[in-house]
Amino acid sequence: MNATIPMITALYAAIFGFVGAALTINVIRNRVRSGVSTGDGKDAMLAQAIRAHANFAEQVPLALIVISFAEVLGSRPLVVHVLCVVLVGARLVSAYALNRSLAQTPQRNFAAAVTQLVVAAASAAILLAMAGVH
Repeated sequence: MNATIPMITALYAAIFGFVGAALTINVIRNRVRSGVSTGDGKDAMLAQAIRAHANFAEQVPLALIVISFAEVLGSRPLVVHVLCVVLVGARLVSAYALNRSLAQTPQRNFAAAVTQLVVAAASAAILLAMAGVH
């Protein structure tokens, strides 16, 4: 089996790099605004920024890894693009919702469910590719 670079997933990883940087900058901006250097200081806006960043960091790496394996193993480019576009959408919805409130919201629930569906679909794509079904 030849090792290849998952170029489609790499494109979306770059997009996620920008999103991750923006979420980090948002935390820094809120830390400066609130004067809180560690924790959230019970500042709601800082807590929301921290949670949005943490949720991103918790969810995106695994999803990108699984999608990249599916791509390298030969999943159709359209499938990889769809998984990545849906993941970008879900993570943007999640970041937006978490930066507005830490409460459970329909947007947060939607984003969490869609993210897990993407991970499950990419995992299935890996298994299908390994079985020779592309």
